[in-house]
Amino acid sequence: MSTLLARARGSAATVVFLLPMLLVFGLFSWWPIVRSFVMSLQQTNLVTPAEFVGLDNFRAVLDDPLLTTAAQNTLWFALLALVFGYPVPLVLAVVMSDVRRARGLYSMLAYLPVVVPPAVAVLLWRFFYDAEPTGVFNTILGWFGLGPVPWLEDPSWAMPSLVLEATWAAAGGTVIIYLAALVSVPPELYDAAEVDGAGILAKVWHVTLPHLRGIMLITLILQIIGTSQVFLEPYLFTDGGPDNATLTILLLVYDYAFANTTGGDYGKATALSLMLAGALAVLSVVYFRLTRRWSE
Repeated sequence: MSTLLARARGSAATVVFLLPMLLVFGLFSWWPIVRSFVMSLQQTNLVTPAEFVGLDNFRAVLDDPLLTTAAQNTLWFALLALVFGYPVPLVLAVVMSDVRRARGLYSMLAYLPVVVPPAVAVLLWRFFYDAEPTGVFNTILGWFGLGPVPWLEDPSWAMPSLVLEATWAAAGGTVIIYLAALVSVPPELYDAAEVDGAGILAKVWHVTLPHLRGIMLITLILQIIGTSQVFLEPYLFTDGGPDNATLTILLLVYDYAFANTTGGDYGKATALSLMLAGALAVLSVVYFRLTRRWSE
């Protein structure tokens, strides 16, 4: 009996200690989600009284011709980031793992772009992307008889330019994750592969990549989710231009919410946000189901 009372008191004490944390978590995490569901069913600009409109916001978003453009641009950004940005951290981590001296220095240099404030990084790269022949990147291209390139001023160049900066800014964190995972690879496997006559590429393909398979699957879905929510680069670099070539879904959400100084249409903004969240949730579930067996 005394044991049961002690356990009950311990459970009550645990609840008392956890209650403030649960209240704060619910206030700042779950309440905004609930509020978003409510706002998606209203026509409101947070200035005039809200009006319940049901699913009209979702219909209005689906009928907006800019939604197709924003979705295509977001998919294009995600695809470019996947093709060019996803292999870069893996290659850097594999190369750095073989470095015997000054590995800490190289790790610091790889991670340095991550600690640069995003707004500062964008302003720095905007200076580099100067379309004039005297711009930093165009000057470098001129040394090889190339350019000048209208980096942010041409619709065909704008999105790849954004992907290049985003890859530079975010690759360092993934490099550190891969370096930490490479520590778990048994060195004797590399020795056995070398005895069998395997070269560098063969050791990477048959030893390194199989041990990184689980981490690679996680970083892949995280990159897909992150790139699908890209906002900072198109907003600060081009504001969706030129000719809506860099208009993304989150930038369209921003335009809905802050269309004018008197208040935008927050109902449509939250409706589109929920649609994006639902699509990413479905994608994540399907992805993990398809890759569950391969990751084991």
